[in-house]
Amino acid sequence: MEAPLYNQEGSKIGTVSVPDNIFGIRWNANLVHDVIEMMRSSRRIPIAHVKGRGEVRGGGKKPWRQKGTGRARHGSIRSPLWPGGGVTHGPTKERNFSKKINKNVKKKALAAVLSRKLKEGEVIFLDALDFSAPKTKIAASTFRAFGESAGFEKFASRGGRTLVLLAEPKKDTIRAIRNLPYVEVEESRNINVEQALTPKFLVITKDALSKISA
Repeated sequence: MEAPLYNQEGSKIGTVSVPDNIFGIRWNANLVHDVIEMMRSSRRIPIAHVKGRGEVRGGGKKPWRQKGTGRARHGSIRSPLWPGGGVTHGPTKERNFSKKINKNVKKKALAAVLSRKLKEGEVIFLDALDFSAPKTKIAASTFRAFGESAGFEKFASRGGRTLVLLAEPKKDTIRAIRNLPYVEVEESRNINVEQALTPKFLVITKDALSKISA
């Protein structure tokens, strides 16, 4: 499968071969939804927590003797029956929200997202991405010029959030991009379904293409 290849100035310089098993499969909304839900659930941290009778302070002494008082028998003032006692069946921080999904399912979901974005013209393949200096101003002007030359409206701007995938972490490139409000940078081998689905555009360098696993 062939896709257009651009240079940094926004000119089309040829084509690049992309694997069909990553960029040429059918869209599967249910699969992508399941993986996204798994990722969000696994990040969820339980905050609500109530103390059971074993956690509430005090209550070591029996309130009154077992028989002869005419009152109901009690063993501790920290019983859930007492005001200020423990709570029964309340939310606890031990609750685990994480879910598990097979690795192959994650890969298929990522391939489904990448295939759809390529079909909709939201994946851009670059021959290389280099800046003359690690300056945010230079990166911003480069992306602005690229969007105008290549015909991608709102590229790397409001309404056109962009994720740049590199083969390896280049310090100068990361320094130039990290302060741009609508552009993020990541290694292609670390890309996941949520990262691929969130931005409008995906920019993939030619070297980074071979490291995408799906």
